[in-house]
Order: sequence, then C-alpha cells, then structure tokens
Amino acid sequence: MKKLTLATRKSPLALAQAELVAARLRACLGVEVGLLKVVTTGDQRVEWSLEERGGKGLFTKELEHALFNGDADIAVHSTKDLPGDMPAGLAIAGYLPRADPSDVLVLRAGVTTPKTIATGSPRRRLQIAKLFPGAQFTQIRGNVDTRLRKIADGEADATILAAAGLARLRIGNWPGVEFHALGFETMVPAVGQAAIGVQCREADVAKYAPHFDAETARHIALERAFQSALGGGCHTALGVHAARDTLWFFHEQTGSHNLPLAPDDFSNPDETARRVLARLGLNL
Repeated sequence: MKKLTLATRKSPLALAQAELVAARLRACLGVEVGLLKVVTTGDQRVEWSLEERGGKGLFTKELEHALFNGDADIAVHSTKDLPGDMPAGLAIAGYLPRADPSDVLVLRAGVTTPKTIATGSPRRRLQIAKLFPGAQFTQIRGNVDTRLRKIADGEADATILAAAGLARLRIGNWPGVEFHALGFETMVPAVGQAAIGVQCREADVAKYAPHFDAETARHIALERAFQSALGGGCHTALGVHAARDTLWFFHEQTGSHNLPLAPDDFSNPDETARRVLARLGLNL
C-alpha cells in the first residue's frame, strides 16, 4: 500500500473526522492518504425531514458506492448514521477511540425554559420533552455552525447537538447561545454516537482492523445488536449506550433505563440484546 483514498462527506465535521482517520493510518501504516469528498443524498436534500424520509442510509450510500466502484479504499462515517444492516461485501474495519458520547442542549442566550426546540430526532424529542413538557418542536437541518446561527438568530429557542461534534470542530462557545451538557440519565445517546466508523471492502478488513480501538468496537457491537433486533431507524425513538459496566437504554415504549453490564455480556451481543429486550417487555 503506497496510497489510500478515504471517502468522506464534505461537511466541516465529516472532514475533521476523516482527517483523524487519515492521521491514524499515516502513523500506523506509513502510507500517503488522500480524501475523496462525496456529496450524499442527505447532504443534497436539505429540505427533507429525515424522520419522514428515513435518515438511515441517506448519509452513507454514496460513500459505500465509492468502495464498491474502487474509487476509495475506506469510507469514514459517523457511526450513528450507519444502518443496522451492512451491504454484502463491505464491513467495518474498526473505530477510532470513542469521544464524549453525550448530547448538549443549546439554548439561545437569556432563555431558561425554551418554548420552541429545533430537532428532527424522535430520540431527542421524547427525552427532552420530559425536561420541558410545554415546548413545541420544529425541524432543523444544516451543518453545526448553521444550526448554532439559527438558534442565536431566534429561529428557535433551543436545539440539541452531539458533544463530540462540537469538540471535533473546536467549538467551546458561540455568540448568542449557551451550552448545557446533558447526562445519560436525561438523554441516552444514539447507537454509535461519538464513534468514527471505518468501513472497507470485506476482503481488506484484516489489513486495517489491528490499527483501531478494540474496546470501542466491543461497545458498538453491543449497541448495534439492539438496533438490529429492534430495526431501529430514524422513525424509532431509540437510544443505546454501552459503557464498561452500564447499559443506558431508551425506547419510546419503555422510557429510560440503566442496567448493569458484566464482561460476559459483550461476548455475545445478540444474545445480550435479546435477553435485555425481553426483560424490558420488548419481546421480538
């Protein structure tokens, strides 16, 4: 391998994530790495409601086509954007070490109780409604900076963003808004949130897998087992986060739970997911 090509979306956050993967591969493999910047359907259709259209796959298909076509060696994804099912012939080689997976409430400066909250995520909407039961909800799309500007300009009183995305963009503050971290007891993260997923052709997994984070992979495998069992997509309000000894779980039918995890629970993710879902009354 003399040069690798990484397929990535063009957004500032996607490019920042791709550069982190490129840096890891340069350091580990001693190869030149270039970026193939791709516009996905989700990027093109900014007027679409992801909840109505089904957001899973809208930000990944074109990157996967680049792998199938041989235009790229690796595709870099926000893991929470990945559908539960992987296309035949492709696989996840691994993940970078996971960043802070929590969500952040973004309030317009001076607002303590928002009347309008801009989020298209059912997961975020149902959970934040417990804090602000009188709030009305509206949609918001665009890059992180666009969303922050919209809140500062008064298009809504609040929105919710991922802490990892803000950190990767080095946004610690923004004029006209205030950031408030949300604990897992308030907002269970999306499956795979804050993990950067590295996808490749199935035949190439062995070349790349040793250079990524094994613990993150174990945790994501368990989270994605719940997603696959439930068929979770943008229509379902689902949050799953696996820490070393605790599973944080939210579903629109059960509400929020935190359950203890033992080391053996990571050994067979599908079985663990089935057992926990049955215990919560979500029988499959």
